[in-house]
Amino acid sequence: MLKFLKGVVAGSGTGLKDLPYNIGEPYPSAWGSWTHHRGTSKDDGSPVSIFCLSGSSAQDGHLAAGRNGVKRLRTVRHPNILSFLHSTELETVDGSMSRITIYMVTEPVMPLAEKIKELGLEGMQRDEYYAWGLNQISKAVSFLNNDCKLVHGNVCLTSVVVTPTLDWKLHAFDVLSEFDGNNENQNGPMLQYEWMIGAQYKPMELVKSDWVAIRKSPPWAIDAWGLGCLINELFSGMKLVKTEDLRNTAAIPKSLLHDYQRLLSSMPSRRMNVSKLIENGEYFQNKLVDTIHFMEILTLKDSVEKDTFFRKLPNLAEQLPRQIVLKKLLPLLASSLEFGSAAAPALTALLKMGSWLSAEEYTVKVLPTIVKLFASNDRAIRVSLLQHIDQYGESLTAQLVDEQVYPHVATGFSDTSAFLRELTLKSMLILAPKLSHRTISGSLLKYLSKLQVDEEPAIRTNTTILLGNIASHLNEGTRKRVLINAFTVRALRDTFPPARGAGVMALSATSSYYDATEIATRILPSVVVLIVDPDSDVRAKSFEAVEQFLQIVKQYHEKTSSGDDDTNIGMSSMPGNAGLLGWAMSSLTIKGKPSEQAAPLVPASAAPLASAASNASSLMDTQSTASGHAMSSMDFADQPEPESPTSTDGDGWGEIANGISEDHNGDKDGWDELEPLEEPKPSPALASIQAAQQRPVAQPMSQAKQPATSSRPKTTVKPPRVEDDDLWGSIAAPAPKTGSKPLNAKPSASFDNDDPWAAIAAPAPTTRAKPLSLGRGRGTKTTAPKLGAQRINRTGSSGGI
Repeated sequence: MLKFLKGVVAGSGTGLKDLPYNIGEPYPSAWGSWTHHRGTSKDDGSPVSIFCLSGSSAQDGHLAAGRNGVKRLRTVRHPNILSFLHSTELETVDGSMSRITIYMVTEPVMPLAEKIKELGLEGMQRDEYYAWGLNQISKAVSFLNNDCKLVHGNVCLTSVVVTPTLDWKLHAFDVLSEFDGNNENQNGPMLQYEWMIGAQYKPMELVKSDWVAIRKSPPWAIDAWGLGCLINELFSGMKLVKTEDLRNTAAIPKSLLHDYQRLLSSMPSRRMNVSKLIENGEYFQNKLVDTIHFMEILTLKDSVEKDTFFRKLPNLAEQLPRQIVLKKLLPLLASSLEFGSAAAPALTALLKMGSWLSAEEYTVKVLPTIVKLFASNDRAIRVSLLQHIDQYGESLTAQLVDEQVYPHVATGFSDTSAFLRELTLKSMLILAPKLSHRTISGSLLKYLSKLQVDEEPAIRTNTTILLGNIASHLNEGTRKRVLINAFTVRALRDTFPPARGAGVMALSATSSYYDATEIATRILPSVVVLIVDPDSDVRAKSFEAVEQFLQIVKQYHEKTSSGDDDTNIGMSSMPGNAGLLGWAMSSLTIKGKPSEQAAPLVPASAAPLASAASNASSLMDTQSTASGHAMSSMDFADQPEPESPTSTDGDGWGEIANGISEDHNGDKDGWDELEPLEEPKPSPALASIQAAQQRPVAQPMSQAKQPATSSRPKTTVKPPRVEDDDLWGSIAAPAPKTGSKPLNAKPSASFDNDDPWAAIAAPAPTTRAKPLSLGRGRGTKTTAPKLGAQRINRTGSSGGI
């Protein structure tokens, strides 16, 4: 028998040199004759626990019991029993003395007594943690007694260890034996190594070695007594010295006192089954136990229960012991999110718990889960990730963002949900600085080009803000191709006032990237027209921008006049540039709250850009009238832009580096939807002359000879024709009123969009007259008057005139 046990123990190793683990420092205490050491794996450095037991000869009883414990631990598996990894036995010879040592390797644990001192819990938090631990040990003992018909025989404080996740595990199986209750007349010991049990932990029948009474008792009788001893040691805070100390119940919680007394009944047959102890709802049902239990059976819960639980979890976590939350709940939560059993609100709880970790622990315990979640197809998870990106985004490395995070985030740019598109856009404020230039130029700017013409005004506004903030992360060539065209051709011509304001502020914030020629020929002409914008906030920003850019041009003039070769000037030397950029950044990240940096820059009556953009739906309702008036009075925005020195086709965004436009020439990716630079148009006077030359020399005779079909005087037709030929008709004084209305009552209200004076014309009427090209006197085709003559003929014949 001894040889067999020795073979079982030594079967997993041939000696200490073959032990694939490093033995570290020992803990102050361990069960029996064992010593408990910290250890690490030689393969990957993962932590383990190594138990060592030494004896002077092969006949040493402690070695025999140790081999029994190793064999039992190796064969018994349960979540609340210590996990066995490896074992070996080594014999060393020192002179004439030989020494045998058993090495048993398990999962990393530490003695319960040491962990209690380390945690330092008090009051309710201590009682909740003890309840959770006793619940786990009770399940382990119940499994041995009721399911396996085994008797542990040595349940006490030293036979319990704690894992890094603060779970309690039962070990010390040296005395473990099968329960032999079939042969009641046998007088031999059922527990072969019962002599190793301390006298203070033995029930009276074991003290008397009454094996007949023990065999007649239920299988749990001895271990129920031992569990009572464990409870006493836990709450008294002292190791049990003698059996009489069990009568001291002052420290036992009242909700547990009755069950404690039943566990320690003097009659073995009346002792409570350990499985019944778990049913004590009054003691074992507390916030910590219920929370951990819910997390462990999460897959059995429905979606409503999960959603309710995870919404309460962030507040609940603040009330639980911090160490237990971080070491037990946090790993459970991370695992449930990775495998899809947790709902989206669980991410809020994960990030809140993660905020209590150190930076190193956060990188190891939280970030890997977050990176994996970006690949989730659950839209709710994606939304939650983007909403909280400011909490973890700075901890992500550039390589993680560029290779693993951004490819999944980028799918949100083209999502059908406008809310998800906007969240994706805002997340780029944190992620874009971590992207490579290739990713920014080859992918990100392509998406931003489409978002700048998005149907949602809030998205268009925030796209402009984002471009202003990430300008410093673009290379010089990309900046020259993108920024001016994006801000002037698109943003400043947007029908949404906050979008135009964002364009002005973005130009101001990025002014250091433009040279004097670009400012004079492309930026100032586009910004100046907005000083008469219908929106007061846009006008105020435009005035500030014009003054700012004029100052830059003045500096350029002064330097060139003085012969200074260094003509590279910009807003880097201008006070307030940092404030402009900071204002834009705050507007994007602080939703609905004015930025502190915006105070000196934005009028008190103006709402911050991002706040207005985030509520675009309501703003569009209240500002629809102003937007309509802006479009009617802002037709001058359609005038051709001065050609950029860095662009050949005038579409601005279409020439971004790395072939964005090359790969998407056929599907209109947004860059070529910009208004192209128009061909140079003739002056208004020349256009009028050319139009007059294309008209027929005389009206057809069939029309001239038609009999009068109305009482209106014939001369009423002439003023509109004279007015059509008048180059200044759009700003001419109104014709004097006459008793009869002319056929074309309001010709002066309509003006040609090509007229350079249209910008100072009187406000447009609420209803537009038909374009002159569709009426009489402006048509270039001779068929138009014939159609009119035919219509008159039909009218005349039907009217009997």
